[in-house]
Amino acid sequence: MNKSTVVVIMAKQPRVGFTKTRLCPPFSLKQAADFYEALLLDTLDLVGSIPDIQLAVAITPASAIDYFKKISPTGTIFFPVDGVDIGECLSKTSKNLFIAGFENVIALNADGPSLPRDYIVQAVNLINETDLVLGPGEDGGYYLVALNKHSPELFQQIDWSTALVLEQTLIRAKMLGLKYRLTPTWYDVDTINEVLRLKADLSLMVSANLVHTRSFFEQNTGADWQAL
Repeated sequence: MNKSTVVVIMAKQPRVGFTKTRLCPPFSLKQAADFYEALLLDTLDLVGSIPDIQLAVAITPASAIDYFKKISPTGTIFFPVDGVDIGECLSKTSKNLFIAGFENVIALNADGPSLPRDYIVQAVNLINETDLVLGPGEDGGYYLVALNKHSPELFQQIDWSTALVLEQTLIRAKMLGLKYRLTPTWYDVDTINEVLRLKADLSLMVSANLVHTRSFFEQNTGADWQAL
């Protein structure tokens, strides 16, 4: 691993009424925004713990730069990004980072901090041996994508936010002649069942992990959604 590899978190500023609204109900709008912020902070801690990589954050909206500077580790680099869908955002972000001089670009979402650190390390190592690395999500998407060159076509003609994303992306990769490897499957936290799964998983982790997410659950003990 070396500093020619950048791991970029695709992140939105937490906003009440705009963030994680799929969890409402049973979450309140404020609980949903607070929960996402906890996930984001723990994701920053997770990626920041990986040695010999550059941490970056792709920011939406661009006006949130001060917020992200305040919560991110020293040395983090920031890129504002917008697009009609996540594919356009991934394409723009990877292009900017390759232009900035990085040899390998790894992008992941901001709401899966329980992702085992070793899965990211695997991607960092594997992208030196192949063209593309994907981290399959249990929902049919992917939680991570790693590239060693800008490949905008990889993100086109994909039915984003559906169970077809990974399958369609692999088809695109084959059409483009990209050799690929997969890291182990993991889950995102998009539904209340996944929130409850994450809460249960915390009991299996050392207490130093996911401190912000643990704090959210502690502050919301007895909330109605926990009875589901």
